[in-house]
Amino acid sequence: MKKKYIYRIIGVLFLIFLLWRIGLLVFKGQGGLSQRSGRPPVAVEIDTVRYEPIQETRQLTGSIYPLYQYIVAPKVSGRIMRMYKRIGDWVKRDEIVAEIDNAEYEQAVLEAEANLKISRANLTEIEIQLDLAQQELERVQSLQQKGIASPAELDAATTNVQALQSRIQLAQAQVEQRQAALNSANIRLSYTVLRATEPGFVGERFVDEGGLLAPNSAVVSVLGIDTVIVRTTVIERVYGRIQMDQSAHVKVDAFPGKSFRGHVSRLAPMLQEASRVAQMEVVVANDSLWLKPGMFCQVNVILAEKESAQVVPSQAIVNRNGVNGVFAIKNGESTAHFIPVQMGIITPNRTEIITPTIDGFIVTLGQHLLEDGSGVILPQ
Repeated sequence: MKKKYIYRIIGVLFLIFLLWRIGLLVFKGQGGLSQRSGRPPVAVEIDTVRYEPIQETRQLTGSIYPLYQYIVAPKVSGRIMRMYKRIGDWVKRDEIVAEIDNAEYEQAVLEAEANLKISRANLTEIEIQLDLAQQELERVQSLQQKGIASPAELDAATTNVQALQSRIQLAQAQVEQRQAALNSANIRLSYTVLRATEPGFVGERFVDEGGLLAPNSAVVSVLGIDTVIVRTTVIERVYGRIQMDQSAHVKVDAFPGKSFRGHVSRLAPMLQEASRVAQMEVVVANDSLWLKPGMFCQVNVILAEKESAQVVPSQAIVNRNGVNGVFAIKNGESTAHFIPVQMGIITPNRTEIITPTIDGFIVTLGQHLLEDGSGVILPQ
C-alpha cells in the first residue's frame, strides 16, 4: 500500500511539473510571437519643406521658320544682265536685286510715245477742222436768215459739224488708247528692274548673270529673321492648358546651354484626326540672328508658375489607399506620421503642396516601408 501511495505522489508531482513546463513554454511562445509581430524602426532619409519659385513646363519639339519669306521673280521674260546680291546679303526695302536686258522694252516705250504723238496731232487737226466748220455753219445760218443761202447749204454745213464732232470723239478715244499703251510699256520696262519688297537676308540664289528668264522664274529668296516662328504640335492632354501669350523657352543643338525666350502666338482650333495633335506657333525675338530657319529645336512651354510655393521633393510623395501624402517627422521625434496633401504644380524633381502647411521634416527615402506611426532611424 505504501508503494502505491508513493507512486501516486510521484505521478502527481510529475503531472504538476509537466503542466508547469507546458505553461512556461506557452508563455514564452506568446512573448516571442508578440516580440516578432512588432515592426522594427526603419532607416530613412529626410529633407525639409522649402518655399521657392516653381514652374511646370512641357517639352515639345519643332522647327524654326522665318517670320516671312518671299521669292523675287520677274513679271516679264528676258536675260539677266546684272545680279547685285548673293546668299547671305542684306537687302533693304525697294533695293535693286537684279536687272534684266531692257532694250526691247525701251523700244516699246519709244514706239508707244510716237503713236501717242500721232494721235494727239490727229486730234488737233480735227479740232481745227471743227472750228472752221462751226464758222461756216454760222455764216450759212446768217445768209439763210437773209434769204441768200438755201436750206440745202444749211443742212450740209450742219452735217459737216456733226461729223467732225464725232471724229473728235474718236480721236480723243485713240489718244486715251495710246496713252494707256504707253503706260503699259513703261510698266513692262519697270519690270526689268527687280526690287526687294521687304527687308531681309538673301536665303537662296537661283540664277546667275546671263541666264534667260521666263515670267515668274525665281531669282532669289528673301527671309525676314529678325523674328522667327517655331512650329510644333501639342497632344490633346496638353491642348486645354495652352493659352495665348504663354511664355516658352527655345533651345537648339547649335548653341547648347543657350535659351531663347518667346511666347505662344498661334494655336490651331482643331486637332488632326489621324494624329490627335494640334499645330502651335511660338514667336521668338531673334535680335542676335542666331536662330536660323530649318533648325530643329526643343520648346519648353511654361504651363504654370508661382513665385513662392510650399515645395517638397517629388520622391517624397506616396500613395496610401488612393490618397496622396507624405510622411512627416516633427522636430525631436523619431516617429513618422502620414499626412494627406493636396498637390499643385508637379515637376520631375519638385512638387507643390497646396495644403496643409507641413512643419518639421519629410521622409524622402524609405517611406514605402512606413506606416502611420512607424518608428524611424534618422540620419546623423
